[in-house]
Amino acid sequence: MRHCLIAVLLVLSGCGSESSDPAPETPDETPEEPIVEAPRPLREVVGEDTFEALPTAELDGPKVLLGRALFHDRRLSGDESVSCSTCHMLSHGGAEPRATSVGIQGQVGPINSPTVINAEHNFRQFWDGRAADLLEQAAGPVTNPIEMGGEWPTILERLNDDDAFVSQMQASYGDGPVTQANVLDAIVQYERSLSTPGDFDRWLGGADDALDEQEQRGLRAFVEIGCTTCHRGINLGGTMYQRMGLVTNYFERRGGRVTEADLGRFNVTEEETDRHMFKVPTLRNIENTGPYFHDGSEADLANAVRTMATVQLGQELEESQVSDLVAFLRTLTGELPDGAALPSAGGTEEATEEAEAATEGATEE
Repeated sequence: MRHCLIAVLLVLSGCGSESSDPAPETPDETPEEPIVEAPRPLREVVGEDTFEALPTAELDGPKVLLGRALFHDRRLSGDESVSCSTCHMLSHGGAEPRATSVGIQGQVGPINSPTVINAEHNFRQFWDGRAADLLEQAAGPVTNPIEMGGEWPTILERLNDDDAFVSQMQASYGDGPVTQANVLDAIVQYERSLSTPGDFDRWLGGADDALDEQEQRGLRAFVEIGCTTCHRGINLGGTMYQRMGLVTNYFERRGGRVTEADLGRFNVTEEETDRHMFKVPTLRNIENTGPYFHDGSEADLANAVRTMATVQLGQELEESQVSDLVAFLRTLTGELPDGAALPSAGGTEEATEEAEAATEGATEE
């Protein structure tokens, strides 16, 4: 009997002990939501010193008009067949719609003409930087045998035989005959007037709504991908030299032989470190200035963006990034000032048609 009581007590003791244990906790199976940080404000990403809006230049109106006339004047070429506007068409963003320039007597040049619009803000002129400023740049093509093939004594004789033109020059430059210095200065004054502020300049000025959502994404990508390493400042370019094919060999990708023009800055300095170095071009009005690159090898802006991302940054972009970047680049297109084009029928459209016809003729030959 005593043994039975002990067994009962042990059983009761065990039951009591088991019932007094706390119930096990049920684990919370709901995962915690990840904390998503808000993107940095776009203006913070861009920074204050990366870009600069186009400034307003103080210009001499009569000299600008003289320069406009001279910019479109074929008397500056050897056989009076071409003018500055033949290769720098206002209707094509101040550049040309062909791979390389076509000059006097249909001669095909070795390189694509860069835009003259907003060119004042480049630190040097020409792809290889051989000209220090617009004045030096304006003089180059006039006497180049492939481009305009002119000779200054002949040019000045033609201009001085034009009494109306001489009177206009004297009103701005004083009594005396038309001189080479005055002709070039007037052309420079005109080129300085070719300033094209656009939506991006308004955004830089504080107007957040100047860029739509996609354009803002494109600007953010432009900075974050690394495009601003080279394309910065007033002209989003034109501030430095850079090697064409910094990460990936551009010329192998292009699939053609390397030409003398491909040597870039090396042709000026003969320094090995300058081989394939070019002045970084402005991106202003880029949607209108194709074909792109110094060799005019790419006609499509989106493809140009893809190529630059690959050869300069070592990146393969997603299609959405390309679309956003192109949308942003189009905000760099601006309107030419009133009076930039000649009012007569012999203005920029005629020059464009003639240049295109010359290109076709040179191609057929």
